[in-house]
Amino acid sequence: MKPLTPEEIRSSIVNASEAEIAAMPLPGLHEVLWDEREFLGWLDPSTRRRGYLVHWDGDRPVGVMLRSVEPRKGAATAAICSLCRTQQPYTQVVLFTAARAGEAGENGNTVGNYICADLACSMIIRITPGQSTMHPSDLVRQRSERLTERVNGFTGEIRRVP
Repeated sequence: MKPLTPEEIRSSIVNASEAEIAAMPLPGLHEVLWDEREFLGWLDPSTRRRGYLVHWDGDRPVGVMLRSVEPRKGAATAAICSLCRTQQPYTQVVLFTAARAGEAGENGNTVGNYICADLACSMIIRITPGQSTMHPSDLVRQRSERLTERVNGFTGEIRRVP
């Protein structure tokens, strides 16, 4: 992933008001390992139920504001993140919703996806099994390509005019 500046991040958000964007906390960008990311995802420290996801779509960054719902209660089961496709305990995958961009979002239309609760998909796909038929670098490259496709699809759905 190409590095992002604070200005690029703020101007990339497609589904939030100017006030929400101005109040958006930014992660420590100096700590980001850009070469090991398909997207930049972080949670708002003031309310862990709000998150942000920014990625490059061609030569322009696209960002979305997300809101998570309360984790479901019930029997301990596994869940799969729809972005990185990693199976995890159900408490570590939550439903994130995002208002659609533009008038549709202003009218309450949303898109939802089950995603890793900490938005750390880029790190998770880099954990390779000890035994695999693929070389670890090939496996990570394949996972990276698929993660990028799914992130593009998710944010594309948020930007799509219904």
